[in-house]
Amino acid sequence: MWIPTEHEKYGVVIASFRGTVPYGLSLEIGDTVQILEKCDGWYRGFALKNPNIKGIFPSSYVHLKNACVKNKGQFEMVIPTEDSVITEMTSTLRDWGTMWKQLYVRNEGDLFHRLWHIMNEILDLRRQVLVGHLTHDRMKDVKRHITARLDWGNEQLGLDLVPRKEYAMVDPEDISITELYRLMEHRHRKKDTPVQASSHHLFVQMKSLMCSNLGEELEVIFSLFDSKENRPISERFFLRLNRNGLPKAPDKPERHCSLFVDLGSSELRKDIYITVHIIRIGRMGAGEKKNACSVQYRRPFGCAVLSIADLLTGETKDDLILKVYMCNTESEWYQIHENIIKKLNARYNLTGSNAGLAVSLQLLHGDIEQIRREYSSVFSHGVSITRKLGFSNIIMPGEMRNDLYITIERGEFEKGGKSVARNVEVTMFIVDSSGQTLKDFISFGSGEPPASEYHSFVLYHNNSPRWSELLKLPIPVDKFRGAHIRFEFRHCSTKEKGEKKLFGFSFVPLMQEDGRTLPDGTHELIVHKCEENTNLQDTTRYLKLPFSKGIFLGNNNQAMKATKESFCITSFLCSTKLTQNGDMLDLLKWRTHPDKITGCLSKLKEIDGSEIVKFLQDTLDTLFGILDENSQKYGSKVFDSLVHIINLLQDSKFHHFKPVMDTYIESHFAGALAYRDLIKVLKWYVDRITEAERQEHIQEVLKAQEYIFKYIVQSRRLFSLATGGQNEEEFRCCIQELLMSVRFFLSQESKGSGALSQSQAVFLSSFPAVYSELLKLFDVREVANLVQDTLGSLPTILHVDDSLQAIKLQCIGKTVESQLYTNPDSRYILLPVVLHHLHIHLQEQKDLIMCARILSNVFCLIKKNSSEKSVLEEIDVIVASLLDILLRTILEITSRPQPSSSAMRFQFQDVTGEFVACLLSLLRQMTDRHYQQLLDSFNTKEELRDFLLQIFTVFRILIRPEMFPKDWTVMRLVANNVIITTVLYLSDALRKNFLNENFDYKIWDSYFYLAVIFINQLCLQLEMFTPSKKKKVLEKYGDMRVTMGCEIFSMWQNLGEHKLHFIPALIGPFLEVTLIPQPDLRNVMIPIFHDMMDWEQRRSGNFKQVEAKLIDKLDSLMSEGKGDETYRELFNSILLKKIERETWRESGVSLIATVTRLMERLLDYRDCMKMGEVDGKKIGCTVSLLNFYKTELNKEEMYIRYIHKLYDLHLKAQNFTEAAYTLLLYDELLEWSDRPLREFLTYPMQTEWQRKEHLHLTIIQNFDRGKCWENGIILCRKIAEQYESYYDYRNLSKMRMMEASLYDKIMDQQRLEPEFFRVGFYGKKFPFFLRNKEFVCRGHDYERLEAFQQRMLNEFPHAIAMQHANQPDETIFQAEAQYLQIYAVTPIPESQEVLQREGVPDNIKSFYKVNHIWKFRYDRPFHKGTKDKENEFKSLWVERTSLYLVQSLPGISRWFEVEKREVVEMSPLENAIEVLENKNQQLKTLISQCQTRQMQNINPLTMCLNGVIDAAVNGGVSRYQEAFFVKEYILSHPEDGEKIARLRELMLEQAQILEFGLAVHEKFVPQDMRPLHKKLVDQFFVMKSSLGIQEFSACMQASPVHFPNGSPRVCRNSAPASVSPDGTRVIPRRSPLSYPAVNRYSSSSLSSQASAEVSNITGQSESSDEVFNMQPSPSTSSLSSTHSASPNVTSSAPSSARASPLLSDKHKHSRENSCLSPRERPCSAIYPTPVEPSQRMLFNHIGDGALPRSDPNLSAPEKAVNPTPSSWSLDSGKEAKNMSDSGKLISPPVPPRPTQTASPARHTTSVSPSPAGRSPLKGSVQSFTPSPVEYHSPGLISNSPVLSGSYSSGISSLSRCSTSETSGFENQVNEQSAPLPVPVPVPVPSYGGEEPVRKESKTPPPYSVYERTLRRPVPLPHSLSIPVTPEPPALPPKPLAARSSHLENGARRTDPGPRPRPLPRKVSQL
Repeated sequence: MWIPTEHEKYGVVIASFRGTVPYGLSLEIGDTVQILEKCDGWYRGFALKNPNIKGIFPSSYVHLKNACVKNKGQFEMVIPTEDSVITEMTSTLRDWGTMWKQLYVRNEGDLFHRLWHIMNEILDLRRQVLVGHLTHDRMKDVKRHITARLDWGNEQLGLDLVPRKEYAMVDPEDISITELYRLMEHRHRKKDTPVQASSHHLFVQMKSLMCSNLGEELEVIFSLFDSKENRPISERFFLRLNRNGLPKAPDKPERHCSLFVDLGSSELRKDIYITVHIIRIGRMGAGEKKNACSVQYRRPFGCAVLSIADLLTGETKDDLILKVYMCNTESEWYQIHENIIKKLNARYNLTGSNAGLAVSLQLLHGDIEQIRREYSSVFSHGVSITRKLGFSNIIMPGEMRNDLYITIERGEFEKGGKSVARNVEVTMFIVDSSGQTLKDFISFGSGEPPASEYHSFVLYHNNSPRWSELLKLPIPVDKFRGAHIRFEFRHCSTKEKGEKKLFGFSFVPLMQEDGRTLPDGTHELIVHKCEENTNLQDTTRYLKLPFSKGIFLGNNNQAMKATKESFCITSFLCSTKLTQNGDMLDLLKWRTHPDKITGCLSKLKEIDGSEIVKFLQDTLDTLFGILDENSQKYGSKVFDSLVHIINLLQDSKFHHFKPVMDTYIESHFAGALAYRDLIKVLKWYVDRITEAERQEHIQEVLKAQEYIFKYIVQSRRLFSLATGGQNEEEFRCCIQELLMSVRFFLSQESKGSGALSQSQAVFLSSFPAVYSELLKLFDVREVANLVQDTLGSLPTILHVDDSLQAIKLQCIGKTVESQLYTNPDSRYILLPVVLHHLHIHLQEQKDLIMCARILSNVFCLIKKNSSEKSVLEEIDVIVASLLDILLRTILEITSRPQPSSSAMRFQFQDVTGEFVACLLSLLRQMTDRHYQQLLDSFNTKEELRDFLLQIFTVFRILIRPEMFPKDWTVMRLVANNVIITTVLYLSDALRKNFLNENFDYKIWDSYFYLAVIFINQLCLQLEMFTPSKKKKVLEKYGDMRVTMGCEIFSMWQNLGEHKLHFIPALIGPFLEVTLIPQPDLRNVMIPIFHDMMDWEQRRSGNFKQVEAKLIDKLDSLMSEGKGDETYRELFNSILLKKIERETWRESGVSLIATVTRLMERLLDYRDCMKMGEVDGKKIGCTVSLLNFYKTELNKEEMYIRYIHKLYDLHLKAQNFTEAAYTLLLYDELLEWSDRPLREFLTYPMQTEWQRKEHLHLTIIQNFDRGKCWENGIILCRKIAEQYESYYDYRNLSKMRMMEASLYDKIMDQQRLEPEFFRVGFYGKKFPFFLRNKEFVCRGHDYERLEAFQQRMLNEFPHAIAMQHANQPDETIFQAEAQYLQIYAVTPIPESQEVLQREGVPDNIKSFYKVNHIWKFRYDRPFHKGTKDKENEFKSLWVERTSLYLVQSLPGISRWFEVEKREVVEMSPLENAIEVLENKNQQLKTLISQCQTRQMQNINPLTMCLNGVIDAAVNGGVSRYQEAFFVKEYILSHPEDGEKIARLRELMLEQAQILEFGLAVHEKFVPQDMRPLHKKLVDQFFVMKSSLGIQEFSACMQASPVHFPNGSPRVCRNSAPASVSPDGTRVIPRRSPLSYPAVNRYSSSSLSSQASAEVSNITGQSESSDEVFNMQPSPSTSSLSSTHSASPNVTSSAPSSARASPLLSDKHKHSRENSCLSPRERPCSAIYPTPVEPSQRMLFNHIGDGALPRSDPNLSAPEKAVNPTPSSWSLDSGKEAKNMSDSGKLISPPVPPRPTQTASPARHTTSVSPSPAGRSPLKGSVQSFTPSPVEYHSPGLISNSPVLSGSYSSGISSLSRCSTSETSGFENQVNEQSAPLPVPVPVPVPSYGGEEPVRKESKTPPPYSVYERTLRRPVPLPHSLSIPVTPEPPALPPKPLAARSSHLENGARRTDPGPRPRPLPRKVSQL
């Protein structure tokens, strides 16, 4: 049976449990679980990481931990009782764990590894804490380390700042908000500005001396040297090295490591140096023989120097090598370090052995205790401490020192009868009063233990040696008296014995007879001569002698003799027990000289402070002893001396001696009667304040009042203890009288000089320190009343000195911080005074920092005692006094501009934050009663209104993000909790007082605005928090957004008819609230929109305002990242449900549907924009949204904004053509007017004309970059018209030149024809604008089907590519997936006018093939009925699908949606006709190119001929004969008679073309391919015989042979003629159908249509091997191949065919030499004789296409071209097609063709483009088309995606006419043909005499007969005029002068329509 657990409540999982049992809970190691029930070894509960899932788990898998339970029962909360630091550590490490992995994913390796180390370190420290074996100090240390690392990690990861108190997290509910603010602010400051350490220490470790020729022991002496003052500032660190240069005692680290301690910040400068002196121990000369002398001497070796500035970088200087220098002369040794520092190179050089000193140096910062903690390993191993010379900056009490520093400076000695100077060694001893040598009191340095004697180093042959060696003598005080130092001087011989001979001595006593020590400074000692064997042990023999020059004892003559030689030392005493000051000694011995007391007390002020504090207790005893002796006489003097000593302790140097004085007062003071005299003298001074002129001394007295009162109180207590409390009343009266005097002096106003106010300020500064002393003798209330009276006596006049006002406030502040104020009884007495002064200062806005601090302290105390009843009364007082002024203060300081300096800004933020914390504290303390009293206290509604407006404004300020630092989430949550509680109280007042007739819009608006920004705060968006943080917030505060949302809804419902005031103003704010992803909040707030719609409907009969506002705000809010799919669904469902029963339901549903659709598009747009790269999805989404704003919402401003967003996307993706079309949308909204336009987006304020001009120029530039020059030309003309109308000829000239340059580019530059692909997006997972739709996409340059397919799959990585072209079924449409269906499609140009016109270069035609395309198609072959295995063509049908787009391509996007699809089926016969037509066209193109020498390599023609002839022989065309010419087929398909005739005609035409092709081939075939040519000729005769063809003459009329580069340009009513190779004309019958050339080479000319279709869908193409093998397929016919050639075919083309279109010089001939004689022409028997001269063709040079053309026989209207519908229009396809051409882009004009009668068109009305001109490397070729108006049916070949792909692959046998040797055929004009009835043409002169040449030409040959001059004129600069021509050039027709209509019913209308004037319309204001 399951039993609820009592104690087993909390545990940690120690083994993973899979939860495989029924109801099992899956757990992982480390999870924490809360246990609810237990049963037989099983627990039931949940993991804290997921509390919603409960289950069972084995009890053995869980380690139980102690925990306490809150709220026992269903909602119980378990809190572990472990150390709070451990709890925080655990939860923090869990949070870090997930974020740490993300760092790795984001590739932030540095932080990843640092955090990893920190986490490991924290885990180690956690183990130490959990083990529980740490000492209290160590535990504190570990916790400090843990919290420091936690804070560092939180800061690095952007987590919240944790408020802590003594290393433990603080619960904000347990402390006041002001205290919380201080904790947060303290941690923030600590984080931002690390505290500069005032104390620094230098760690030195000696490693070794690297030297080549050592062999002697060394002494190394480190010290710090101040080069500025030329003196050492530290003691010495001394260590010995062995003969190898290593430390002598490696086992004792303290011997070779030292810490130079207590360096001040002022000593970290570049002129402080580390000096190292090295002394060797050995022979006198370094090069002497080893046995020369056995005695060891100390001799100079070298010196090294390093500036301490080199260590300030903070890095450890490991193994630093210092160069060791030696002085040139030994006499300079004493100052070698100075010479090195000053770089006096002449005085030193490197040591001969080139020695280097290896040391390790590190600068440490902080006090010595902190260093001990942080570098414990250094201290545990041992390190010697090297002190500064003398006392440190701060003298600590209890510091016992008695160090005498002696520096052996120099000596002056005589030769002593020797020829050379002596080698002097000084030996030093310390001798006590009994004559015994003191042992071990001479310290050479910190690394060496003290010795009993000292031997100086020896300078060779020097009678005036200078040593400058510093020694420390730590002699105990008791040994100091009577002791002296003796210096013995010896001459060191360099002879073999090496003896040291004594020749003199000096001595100096340490203490004088009067008890003073040896004074500091330099002492010149007398050198007393003596014999070598003199015994100096008997000190009495020499102590009576004089020791120093200037001090003579005994016989003068003796003294004078001794003065010739001298010895100098410098002494410096650092002692806390001994003094050198005589006045100090006189004072301390006052009893021996009573008559000197007055003088000693007077001199006390002149004694150095350090001497006084050293003997502080003795001095104080002396003073009070004198006072007891004679208070009348010395009372005032003692008081003054006491004041001097008390104020001395205020100095920072002696500040630490205050506790010494406190201890003295508590433990040693014995003046029981002193209080009377002290009170008396103090009162006397206070009474004299107002009268005294000089106040300095009185101010000194007032400064010392704290300690004076301490002495008074202690004296009184001692007296009471001694007398049993006598004279108590008298004492009280004295104190009262003293305070009365104080109050009187405080109440005085300063007149004239400010001396009195200064005294008042001094008193107030120190007065609060007296409270604690008074409390020792008086009751709390008494003291409080005394203080209240004293503070109350302060003058309140505001014009008094500002500094005094500040001091008054500081006094109030100290009062609040004092012990007195902490007591509730005294606090209630003092609070009114405190609040009174605060109110005055806040009202004046003065001393705000101090006011904030005082208030903070007030609220800190209130929170701590919040359970006491008195607190409620205090809150009443504070609310009444300060709430209003506090609100005003916050408003005032937040409205000020922030200071510029960072320090001031921090201060400013501190003040603001503190006041805010005070306000929040006050509001949190207020109860229902307080709020009620507050609201009742307002007399009028106006006052209440002002208060509410004020507090709502302040709350809005508190909610600002900048109010607190971003990581102060704890503080923000507390503030929000207080705000929402207060708002709930105040909303009641709002409802009661400001509704119905008292309604106030301003206050309600302020309320709603506050509520909205409260909900929108970043710190309340719990969805962004980690799960653990979210759980904590919800447990403590709940979701405050929902609470506030419910309050908004409630208040809104109360408004009633006043709701209309807030419609539509509140729609945006409320919409923003509903977009927050909190379901409860959305459910509460969305119904308000229904209410708004209802009220708006009542008011105005519609809700247009609601709709407009919703739409406007949705765009901006959703673009900021707000809202989601769930919101869209919820918005839709809630509102639809709400309006079900409304009368206006229909319009409501419409509005909701519109808004919902907008949301869909905005969400898709936002999702797309998140991606980095610009792709089709982004562009398509923007287009969808742009269209929605235009067509459905009619929001012009939003529409224009998205136009520019789309434009930017296109530019980024380098879609320049699309960018131009996009900008045209904005351009179309503008007129050429002078209406001013406001500044908008990136446009400045300008006129509409200027903006439209700027847009035109930008669009032209983009069309130019996108190689869409034809469109640019039209815009050039439009803007030129404007320039012309304004007579702006300068700009007109530039525009005409720009237009000319565009024409040049059309003719000279290569353009790639893009591929087009149909893409279907199926499945529900696609964005809304793509879902279950099909599009046609314009591919990128060189992009084939495979590349496009891969790009689409990259854009949609989750999509599945469909492998078939069939329409998907409903299951695919509804699937929760993404399916992509992609295949290539063929563009069908709408207008065939230019494409069918003969003589138009392919450079021009290529534009019309792939621009302004609305229609595309693709074919799918299939077999109908039974398939004939022998001949598959009998049943091979083709399904042709036509796709119609909503807009033409290219346009504002690279893809547009398919609007309509049509499917037709082509019979096998029709299919065969189309295949033959395409193959014939291909042959014609290749023959023409070969003939015009566009191909240097004849291989493509050879392959094509071979493919057709060989396949035909082997059954190619014969398969068609077998299938369609048999009797059965003709009888069964009587309706196909014409088609069968057409097929026969095409077959015959093919034979004719082949024969002509063989003739051309024979002319150009190289010698090595002659056998192949012969074989082709033989096979061709076999083929002819198989077709039953013997002679062509009979059927010449049947089919024309037109060639693209020589096709006749037919004049009106003229019939085209075929031309033979030798110039004869063939007069053909009009062909009913003719097809554009298709440039393909294949191994089999008529392959399976199935394979063609496969390539159509999959994009697979044959390899080059297949292309070149030329093996005919046995199952296929030779005329139906649809495989594209491999890109490798290009390599066989000559280089000239792929190169620049310019001719080489040898091909440039004059126009006059362009005719050949008839005998030079090729002849053939199969062609008849040439035609009559009347039928001769005129030349029409194609290479001059760069110039504008004008047909002299056509009027201007006839030259206009059919306008192409504007492909950038946003309307639907049909609307766009029917639009007026006004302002739209139409194709550049070309001369129209006359209407001619043609054969009936086929049922398929689409026109196939000629893909022959798509090669990016070839020139243009005219289309091979007899009639411009006939409708043609393209074959399968042009549909293949592989074929179309090959255009862009660079494979083409076409090239420009201008690059060939000849210009090709010219058109002949049939002069005898009757003209058609056409409008009378306006004659226009032609260019430069071309017409006469045409007319004089004799029988022009069909091929290579004329060569034209191709020298293009060099473009002139813009500044020059247009070049003069013999005749004025014809102006191109203006595009707007004529209006063309579409081709209808196969005929073109030639009547021009007048240009309609645009109707007036609303023009964009933007």
